[in-house]
Amino acid sequence: MLVILCPHCGPRNSDEFSFQGEIVARPGPASDQETWRDYLYMRDNVAGWQTERWFHVSGCRRFLNVERHTVTNEIGVVTPVGGVQ
Repeated sequence: MLVILCPHCGPRNSDEFSFQGEIVARPGPASDQETWRDYLYMRDNVAGWQTERWFHVSGCRRFLNVERHTVTNEIGVVTPVGGVQ
């Protein structure tokens, strides 16, 4: 079982959340097509720590940034989107 420590609701089972994907920096409006293609379709798929976006569907209904180890599913720092509230 994967437990995510929601900063608003406390520890919750991952079944309450919707995985939104790896956080990737959005390119600027003047970027070329290759840069936009990479942003939309290419992911690092690292075997280690990565920062992901999760949505708390069955709780506070807020987006969270979650550091998760992709091999062990260990959860690191969890912060609300936009910083600590």
